[in-house]
Amino acid sequence: MENLCSTFWVYTRLSQSRLTLPLMLSTGNQPFGPLNLLTRPPVLIPRPETEHWVSRLAEEYRPTAQNPVSLLDLGTGSGCIPLLLCHLWPSGSINAHGVDISPHALGLAKDNAALTSQKNTFTTSQASFLTDSFPDPATRSRAPFNIITSNPPYIPWNEYQQLPRSVLDHEDPKALFGGPDGLEFYRAISRLVWLLKKGGMLALEVGHDQAATVESLIRDTGRFRETEIWLDPWGKPRTVIAHMK
Repeated sequence: MENLCSTFWVYTRLSQSRLTLPLMLSTGNQPFGPLNLLTRPPVLIPRPETEHWVSRLAEEYRPTAQNPVSLLDLGTGSGCIPLLLCHLWPSGSINAHGVDISPHALGLAKDNAALTSQKNTFTTSQASFLTDSFPDPATRSRAPFNIITSNPPYIPWNEYQQLPRSVLDHEDPKALFGGPDGLEFYRAISRLVWLLKKGGMLALEVGHDQAATVESLIRDTGRFRETEIWLDPWGKPRTVIAHMK
């Protein structure tokens, strides 16, 4: 087991899965870039590896008020991904929409949005992107999107069974368990890439050993001209980036 500390983080990795001791739940907040987000059980606590790739995305992709972008965040949880981008990008440059099945998550995302800068737009809707009925009306009305982001549940069953009680007792299993092989949500996302505009971008956080498999799933759609894998601060392949044809 490897212990890592970043700012106020007490971060524990077991079987290279995303695990966090409930310190941030006891304090009720979590730094995420320049933001200080609220945390409440059972919503997944924002992780430092997520902060890392979202900050990189904000640096490498620079929309403007004259050329704004639309963003869909699938499984938005606390809203950390779209809210950080809304904060880092210029005023009027992004219209972000977050989707989550959990009313607890959506309530927290709305509370976090109220505490952060209002210079860009962030909306939410309750839906499951695993179902055949997705996209829901609110998401469909905003499609197509320039960017789709997601940090979906990706822990497979064999690793999920090994999670410590500190995680299982405080964080929603629906935000952790990604199906028997951990890839259930990525397969669903691969079927939804038609929601992207021509030339759009897909950014997916993945488990420690899933990057190559997820990259293949995305390539197999035949809709992308280029894919790449970004490493997290600890050298793990953490984010699959794909650019639409």
